[in-house]
Amino acid sequence: MTSPLAISIPADHPAFAGHFPGMPIVPGVVLLDEALHAIGVALGRDISDCRIASAKFLAPVLPGQALAVEHAFAASGALRFTIWQDARKVATVACDPDASSAQA
Repeated sequence: MTSPLAISIPADHPAFAGHFPGMPIVPGVVLLDEALHAIGVALGRDISDCRIASAKFLAPVLPGQALAVEHAFAASGALRFTIWQDARKVATVACDPDASSAQA
């Protein structure tokens, strides 16, 4: 795994308008989008075409919480990443190697 990348989903993100008003949590798709964007920036390339092979959401994330994303490429070429909130693992994700095989 790489050095963690910092991300946070601001409380004014438009996804919160319909995602449990009064008790908002970050939608999984927003977590994936923000993590993939941060990884792409760190790698210096666009990985938005990454096809999610598996995603496991382990704990809810609240608006504004500081998150860390660790990522690595498996021997198969699949991109794998984990999203953490402090010491709590909130998501584990694997992307299809066809879409992420051009390793940096």
